[in-house]
Amino acid sequence: MQELLSKAERLLSSTPPKMDEERLGIFINSCLRHKDIFLDLARRHGSPLYALDEKRLRSKAVLFRRAFSQAIGNVDIFYAMKSNNMPDVARILVEADFGLDVSSGLELQQAITVGAQRIIFSGPGKTDAELSAALDHAERVTVLLDSFGELARLDQLAGKRKEKIQAGVRLTTNPNGLWRKFGIPLESLHEFFSQARKSSFIDLCGLQFHTSWNLTPGAHTDFLKQLGKKLCELPLDLQRCIRFIDMGGGYWPVQGEWLRAKGTPNGQLMDLLAPETIDSMARHCLESTPIEVFAQAIARTIKSEFPKDLNCRFYCEPGRWICHEAMHLLMTVVDVKAPDLVITDAGTNAVGWERFEHDYFPIINLTQPGIKENPCHVLGSLCTPHDVWGFSYHGSAIRPDDLLLIPTQGAYTYSLRQNFIKPLPRIAYLPAEVVLEWAVE
Repeated sequence: MQELLSKAERLLSSTPPKMDEERLGIFINSCLRHKDIFLDLARRHGSPLYALDEKRLRSKAVLFRRAFSQAIGNVDIFYAMKSNNMPDVARILVEADFGLDVSSGLELQQAITVGAQRIIFSGPGKTDAELSAALDHAERVTVLLDSFGELARLDQLAGKRKEKIQAGVRLTTNPNGLWRKFGIPLESLHEFFSQARKSSFIDLCGLQFHTSWNLTPGAHTDFLKQLGKKLCELPLDLQRCIRFIDMGGGYWPVQGEWLRAKGTPNGQLMDLLAPETIDSMARHCLESTPIEVFAQAIARTIKSEFPKDLNCRFYCEPGRWICHEAMHLLMTVVDVKAPDLVITDAGTNAVGWERFEHDYFPIINLTQPGIKENPCHVLGSLCTPHDVWGFSYHGSAIRPDDLLLIPTQGAYTYSLRQNFIKPLPRIAYLPAEVVLEWAVE
């Protein structure tokens, strides 16, 4: 118990990194420069609104591909649809020569509909119907097998149809806790290949792993070192079977992770001990690593740790890094109940989770513009007290019918939206001249 109390004391005394206010100001001003475009978009399409930035989406695709192609060379990029499954997002990225990473039969059908020619089907617990759907499109789908049981079921289904399909196997990166849900242990790799070789219809030719929420490349490089050691131990005939290694996603966007006090480790503890002491307007930023540095660190590890004669391509599955900056939320003030309490026409069913109690994003009043930050509970119109957008806004004042912008809501919002109480926002495209600037780019 004393050890736990000492850990709690150290945590409470730690100081999370504060948001760089100058950089935040640059970002907010870049939003305000385009206020008339956002206002016109809402006039034409209504409120609330998802504002999709196609130009930004395409530019992020180019930047990601360039970083990994220059560092590694033989790389293929697959967009992780779960991060934003808006059909137009998938279509745009397919046009940018991305493949698609799908995690369900539903996403697989969406990928086929938008014309994807290269699809990897990942995720645990695939049903027979989903595996059969993959076999329906075996010419363009690679199934990433999650278990020995899934291997056996796919073999049986493929055998009945006499249909050959390409496959890989997912490796678990953490054999403890909830992450053990995914894949097989690394030490079972040889056995898995031996089992797959008994099938006449499964071409097991790749490996996949995934780590998540990565501000630095450490999780990637740590597992690549373990994988390199295991590959060096495999017989040469098995090494030659491997034509691709999929390194997953989890790359954090360039702006870093923006948090409220409640989203930091010491803030979580304070929320349990003395919630009334938490500063609702405090904001913090955990810095992320530029994608070029990510790619270079991964490339160095592959070069130093992998068998020298391993001849394979490398896959990446970016999601959040690609779409985070490419969609914004617009909403209108419906009711000003007090100078520090307003209700908007958008409910957080538009993002699907109580994101803004822990994550920080600026709320910008486009109708009454200003850089000044004003304390204010900005809440949605759902019948729940956790319908929270934020605890302040940037502007000169706030009144009914004002249009508010919450920028960079492209990742894990649209995919998680819920048909709950209020209608979901419409979708509109931003004109190409809109450029939101974050100072570290």
